[in-house]
Amino acid sequence: MDFALTEDQRFIQESARSFLADAAGPDAQRAAVESATGFDEGLWASLAGEMGFAGLMVPEAHGGSGLGAVEMALVLEETGRTLAAVPFLETAVLAVQAVLAAGNEAQKADLLPKLATGQLKASFAGTADRPTLSGGRLTGTANYATFAHVADLIVVATADDSLVALPADMAGLTIEPLPTLDRTRRFARLTFDCTIPEAAILGTAGGAAAAIARVLTIGAGLLAAEQTGGAQFCLDATVDYAKQRVQFGRVIGSFQAYKHMLADMMVQIEASRSAALYAAAAIDEDGNELAEACHVAQSWAADCYRRCSGDAIQLHGGIGFTWEHHAHLYFKRARATSAWLGTPEQHREALAKIILQENA
Repeated sequence: MDFALTEDQRFIQESARSFLADAAGPDAQRAAVESATGFDEGLWASLAGEMGFAGLMVPEAHGGSGLGAVEMALVLEETGRTLAAVPFLETAVLAVQAVLAAGNEAQKADLLPKLATGQLKASFAGTADRPTLSGGRLTGTANYATFAHVADLIVVATADDSLVALPADMAGLTIEPLPTLDRTRRFARLTFDCTIPEAAILGTAGGAAAAIARVLTIGAGLLAAEQTGGAQFCLDATVDYAKQRVQFGRVIGSFQAYKHMLADMMVQIEASRSAALYAAAAIDEDGNELAEACHVAQSWAADCYRRCSGDAIQLHGGIGFTWEHHAHLYFKRARATSAWLGTPEQHREALAKIILQENA
C-alpha cells in the first residue's frame, strides 16, 4: 500500500479543513449543542451539497465523485475535529455502503444520487437492537439510531439479516429522540410496526448478512478517522492553552510533566491516524485485510480519543470542567463513539477471531 497522499487528496483535505473551520467553528458548534435538534441545517447544505463531500464514495455513474475511503477518511478527520453536527458519516458512509453492498440496480439508481447530493439525510438503525422483518411486516425496536429525528431516510439492519431503506415518515414508524451524552450526535429510539413494500428491501429479504457485516466494518474503520480528528483537536487546543497559561511565573507548557503528557497524546494520535489511514486503504483495496484493518483502527482510535479528551480536561485545569469550555463536548463525543459501532473490546475480540482463523 502507498500511504503518501496525492496532490488531489491533499487538496480535498485542505479544502475540508478550511471550509469546516469557517462553517463549523466554535459559535456554530455551540449553537447546535444548545438547539432543540442538535442539527446544523446550513452546514449540511454546504458540506453535502455545495462541497460535494457526501458523494465521495458514490460511483460517478450514480452522481458521485467515484473516489475512495482514503479521501473520505481525510474529510471525516476534519468533521471530527470540529464535531460537525450533521449526519455525515451516517449518510456518506453507512447508507451509501448499504445501498452499494445490497441494493439492486434500480435501488442504486434511485437512492445513490440523492445521498450523494445531500438531498437525503440518512440514519442507520440496527447497530444495537434490531427489529424483525416477517411476512412483509417490520416490527420491533432499534435503539441508538443517530440523527434519526432529522433524517429523510432510515436504513435498517434487521434481526433476520435483511437491509431495509424506509422514508422517515413511513406509516407505522415512530421516532423518539433520546436524552444523550453527546449533544453533537444525538440518538433516537425507533419503533416499527410497518408494512414494507418489496422495493424498500435492499436486495433480497434475509440475504443481507454479509452486506450488514461489511457496512458496519467499513463504518467502524472510517469512524476511526473521525475519532482521530477529535483527538487531534484536543491536543491542539491543549498546546495553545499551555502557551498562554502562566503559573509560578512560567507558562505551564514549560513544565516537564505537562510536556510529557502532551508528548504521550501526540504519540497516541499519530498511531491512531496511521491505523485509520491503513484501514481506509484496505477498504479501497477490498482485499483480505479489510476487516482486520478496520477492527485495529477502531479499537485503537476509540481508546486514543477517550484518553486524549480526558487528558485535555485535566491539562486545562479548572476551566476544562466548565460547561462554557469546549473540552467536555469532545470528552462526551469520545465516550459516545467508543460504543456506537462496537466497543474497543468487541473489535479486539473480532480481531482475535480473525487471527485465530488464519493460524488454524
